[in-house]
Amino acid sequence: MMTTFTLPDVGEGLTEAEIVLWRVAPGDVVNVNDPLVEIETAKSIVEIPSPYAGTVETLHGETGATLAVNSPLVTIRTVGEVPVAGGTGVAEVTEAAGVADAVVAPAPADPEPRPLVLVGSGPSVAASRRFHLPMRDSAVAGVTGVVAAETRVPIRGMRKATAAAVTASAFTAPHVTEWLTVDVTSTLNVVAALRADRGWQGVRVTPLLLVARALVVASQRFPGINASWDEATQEIVTKHYVNLGIAAATPRGLLVPNIKDAGRLGLRDLAESLADLVATARAGTTAPAALAHGTITITNIGALGVDAGTPILNPGEAAILAFGRIRPMPWVVGDEVVVRQVAQFALSFDHRLVDGELGSNVLAEVGSILTDPWRAAL
Repeated sequence: MMTTFTLPDVGEGLTEAEIVLWRVAPGDVVNVNDPLVEIETAKSIVEIPSPYAGTVETLHGETGATLAVNSPLVTIRTVGEVPVAGGTGVAEVTEAAGVADAVVAPAPADPEPRPLVLVGSGPSVAASRRFHLPMRDSAVAGVTGVVAAETRVPIRGMRKATAAAVTASAFTAPHVTEWLTVDVTSTLNVVAALRADRGWQGVRVTPLLLVARALVVASQRFPGINASWDEATQEIVTKHYVNLGIAAATPRGLLVPNIKDAGRLGLRDLAESLADLVATARAGTTAPAALAHGTITITNIGALGVDAGTPILNPGEAAILAFGRIRPMPWVVGDEVVVRQVAQFALSFDHRLVDGELGSNVLAEVGSILTDPWRAAL
């Protein structure tokens, strides 16, 4: 029989998704769990498998179309059913149906004469030359001389969700950002030692790993930073687990997947989880569950060559740590000025539930650990 499979809710309360890539076409034979389509939700790209075995009859949306959850996605003729012989499924049109006489539309009136514009002249060309714009990229907008060189991209999918989230966060939670400059020379020494250790061969070790470990430890020592504000109940909810979010830039927008219960992981397990999380995010295959229930986040802006920034909170979290670029700088050690490897850290927090003392303690603890990483029981 014909069975129409509707778009499922692949996340928590998602209402729509965009079709990114059909993996099948009408006439294809599919088995249970064969991939049907890739869709982009507000959180990630998800591959939808077939719940039925049979022949694909109809695709209920083109690539790029946005479908609501529970709307028809694909119709499949399940195994064992054959089409009706001789039928095409198209009703014939008879004379009795009545065919309206063709109506010939009147020819449009001649347009008003326009001023003669010579190729290679005119205000638009002059504007292009004035602002050193390539002529081939110039779009003439009438005789006004306006040069239209722009691209418009519809806001949808993850970009739309990110825009809504950061706007809500910025105008709901009163943000405070504190800064700390840290000598991370010892952190880099630990990274080098682990990379050279045979027991760590094949494991990706980066400074971000030790920063992640430092933030997890600081969150456990100061649990008030690992909390959320419940507007409905007017309560502060302290989490007794650390789901560590890592902000990841992807071609489709910002993702913040998180490592569940990161406080229970040893350093090696944390390294493997971190590498898998980043690779999955960049590939666009992050599962919706990995994007939910984060408790505190790191954004590694240093990887983009930036020294510092003021990060916006991930909605539902009390704090986010920005990790800036590591660079050599003069540093006072004892009575001498020496060159050390230094980075800036910025901690933004929700001032409704995190006061200045708590925020300062957390940031100072992160800095102290990175100055002497072995102190964190790595």
